[in-house]
Amino acid sequence: MQIDADGTPRERLLAAAADLFYQEGIRSVGIGRLLERAGVAKASLYDAFGSKDELVAAYLRDRHDAMREHFQRAIARHRAPRARMLAPFDVQAEFAADSTYRGCAFARATAESHAGGVDTAASDYRRWIRKTFADLAAEAGAADPSTLAMQLHALWDGAAQSLHMDHDPTVVRAARDAAAALLDAVLPVTRKAP
Repeated sequence: MQIDADGTPRERLLAAAADLFYQEGIRSVGIGRLLERAGVAKASLYDAFGSKDELVAAYLRDRHDAMREHFQRAIARHRAPRARMLAPFDVQAEFAADSTYRGCAFARATAESHAGGVDTAASDYRRWIRKTFADLAAEAGAADPSTLAMQLHALWDGAAQSLHMDHDPTVVRAARDAAAALLDAVLPVTRKAP
């Protein structure tokens, strides 16, 4: 991510965090490195965030907001409920095509961190994904939107983890195909009027 030299210290710190935390890990990036990358003084970190932990939480909130925008754009491209439910897997395919993909930022952050703000941010993100799938399932007329949402989320998570661990982008297509088969099995069939 490009750091805008004219940005506020807060914006520059968030841009540096987005780059460094995602590519190298939260624990491996020290405050000195963050400050150098952002081009700000140490006081700026504490003025803007109070601590590195708060910067991490803000970084994850920004990731969540960005993912929400990706989902919304992908879902909005479709009118048919089934296609809308598969749209998040298309977002995942876009990430799979990016050579800088390093896995789910929330899973990585949770694995590295102690309990606290990271867990809260990750839980909020995961609840949001399930709720998005549940809302789409309800719109599509699923008999049990909550269960369908959990199933789709499990496929989403499995693809993300496999993509990160195996570096094989075809897993995303396999997960999307499995999601499509699941939707075909559980969604009501819309019949055209004679």
